[in-house]
Amino acid sequence: MSTLDWPGLMRAGLRGLGLKPAEFWRLSPVELRMMLGAEVSAPAMTRARLDELAAAYPDLGKGKADGGD
Repeated sequence: MSTLDWPGLMRAGLRGLGLKPAEFWRLSPVELRMMLGAEVSAPAMTRARLDELAAAYPDLGKGKADGGD
């Protein structure tokens, strides 16, 4: 059983994006989601956000498996 809303996706692709049926069916679900803007909500990683994450989750030190002595 498919969990994708094919009728809704087809409406969005064919009517909303103006795709031809052959163009729609050549897309993967991920490509279609990107074209519909579903991936826009995830912001790019910035240096400030990386610093924030590093402070929240510091490395505890390297062991032999991590390239340490």
